[in-house]
Amino acid sequence: MKVNIGISDEHRQGISEGLSRLLADTYTLYLTTHNFHWNVTGRMFNSLHAMFMTQYTELWNAVDPIAERIRSLGHVAPGSYAQFSELTSLPDAPRVPPKAMDMVRILADGHEATARTARSLYKLVEEAGDEPSADLLTQRLTVHEQTAWMLRSLLED
Repeated sequence: MKVNIGISDEHRQGISEGLSRLLADTYTLYLTTHNFHWNVTGRMFNSLHAMFMTQYTELWNAVDPIAERIRSLGHVAPGSYAQFSELTSLPDAPRVPPKAMDMVRILADGHEATARTARSLYKLVEEAGDEPSADLLTQRLTVHEQTAWMLRSLLED
């Protein structure tokens, strides 16, 4: 059935492609954060274990609204590891768990990269007059920028 929501087919396609990259980054960051939650060790175990749980829970709750926005635009949301690995801008988690502060650095970099992915869509979303996608991007940017700041703060002396 044809989608007629006041956004051109071309804009819906481009926005959906960008949101698919954001979904892939979010899911990849979720997996890495959950991995680090399971495998963190050291003096900061309790605080990092709890912080990583808060972060992976937030990321898990973010994937559904992103995927549903793609569907609202009339496109299929990616949902396989293979698709996510092709679309993400983030590296996969290291096979051997890194030291705790290296985990923090990796996650800070991941949140910054995901923020850049979200920010890269603004021009197209504004051009299309796609306010729901703009709102979603603003929400995601707020979370990723704040989380990156908090993680970077742990790395300071």
